[in-house]
Amino acid sequence: MAALAVACTVVACSPVSNDEGGAKSGEDQAAGQDNFGTPADPAAVKKGGKLVIALSAEPDALDPTLSRSLYSRYVFQAICQKLYDVNEQAQVVPQLATALPSTSSDGRTVTIPLRQGARFADGTPFDSAAVKATLQRHLTNARSARKSELGPVETVDTPDANTVVIHLKQPFAPLVGALADRAGMIMSPKALQSLGDNFANAPVCVGPFKFAKRVPQNSIDVVRDPNFYDASKVNFDAISWHILSDASIRAANLRSGDAQVADSISTQDYAALRGDSSLTVLQSQSLGYQGLTFNIGNVDGVGTPPKPINRPIAQNAKVRQAFEYALDRKALVQAVFNGLFAPACSPISPASPFSSEQAQTCVPHDPAKAKQLLSEAGAQTPYPVAMLISNTPDSLRLAQALQAMVKDGGFDLKINPVEYSSLLDEQDRGNFELLQLGWSGRIDPDANITNFVGTGGSQNVSGYSNPQLDTVLTQARQSNDLEERKKLYGQAVAILQQDDALIYLYRQRNLTAVSQKIQGLQVFPDGVIRAAFAGFTK
Repeated sequence: MAALAVACTVVACSPVSNDEGGAKSGEDQAAGQDNFGTPADPAAVKKGGKLVIALSAEPDALDPTLSRSLYSRYVFQAICQKLYDVNEQAQVVPQLATALPSTSSDGRTVTIPLRQGARFADGTPFDSAAVKATLQRHLTNARSARKSELGPVETVDTPDANTVVIHLKQPFAPLVGALADRAGMIMSPKALQSLGDNFANAPVCVGPFKFAKRVPQNSIDVVRDPNFYDASKVNFDAISWHILSDASIRAANLRSGDAQVADSISTQDYAALRGDSSLTVLQSQSLGYQGLTFNIGNVDGVGTPPKPINRPIAQNAKVRQAFEYALDRKALVQAVFNGLFAPACSPISPASPFSSEQAQTCVPHDPAKAKQLLSEAGAQTPYPVAMLISNTPDSLRLAQALQAMVKDGGFDLKINPVEYSSLLDEQDRGNFELLQLGWSGRIDPDANITNFVGTGGSQNVSGYSNPQLDTVLTQARQSNDLEERKKLYGQAVAILQQDDALIYLYRQRNLTAVSQKIQGLQVFPDGVIRAAFAGFTK
């Protein structure tokens, strides 16, 4: 067996930032520089206490098979370890596996060695049978959000308790990246057997903490798990996530000491929080994007075959292209986010090794061209569009800026704000015309594209289907050659910009404020708050 080419040459050893070193102290951190945080010094932190994190939105189902939101990944990081993780340089590293996978010469057989002696929170052993049960559930559950992430997995074998062998129908370059996210979170077979589709009510995995309780729309609590294989490195007795959708309230809780961490701080609060000597602001460039998704075929719900929708904006790409020409991305990020975020025109980050000039091609702001395309499409002007968006203050400011901006291009944008959890439900059901939502991003571009725009993708809420795009994405999935994949993703971006089912708008920075009373909390480019091994300063 040879070392898996993708794991090192493409995924595991590919940084996504030109910023070397990464972590810097709050004192010497300049605006816009990455600061991932640093691991805790065991001699400088004390055991015990409860960490309170002010969270900007409620996580969806705490079930690795079903979950779709970034916020559930914060909780999973504490309770559900994965076969692989990513480090601050966005490189894949083993977690419940003991080494990067090896693969056969034809790229279709992948072997993963597993950690020995680990136990789930319910005391049952972690082994190859548990990995197989989890992967099979991801592949067969009717509501699975992981199926398309795992691509052409055909069978899973368990030659012994400490080895898993995955057989693929064809080579699949993104597999390791997928196993470094929710697809690689291994669930207790005992809990799966007893809870079934209600696993999220009492999730059981391998982790530093274990699930304690959830109060919907309010909080999620976890407590230290004595079964964890590295329990001596865990400092907190408990972690509690408090759902506070208003960024100003999160900041107030941080200043008052009611919370020690606040995620997704507003760019409006950034300067003040960064200037507060009692706080540190961790920041990094997101691997993902924020975008605008049109419903062009999601009639019966995500995952069902696309059906025609009797709206010009769904039927005619020229109307959607007109909307993109009406957008001024640079002006938008400057006005709404004080220039802290960056315009985005594709799902490929400019810092990614998979980026290319073609992948970064951007449609210019041209309101006259927008009106011309509306005229060519025979659409009325102003053309009315209803947009579903989260009801947070920052999202509403974005919506209002978009509303004013696209008016010059011939659009009348109506804003429909809803709670984040409702937004996820409505998008899945197809109850929208246009919605604003983003993706926190993954290290392999396939995970930022195929699931959302590939035919039948488990998060293709647009109902978009283009066989030409599917062919290009499949070729990219099967190639281990970096240059070939770069070329193919450039072609994919060109197709996406012609069809405009999803318009990429801007790329966030991950902004997390942390009390100086806490050491060891980290946030990497994947956007996940890593609090499991942090602690209170002595």
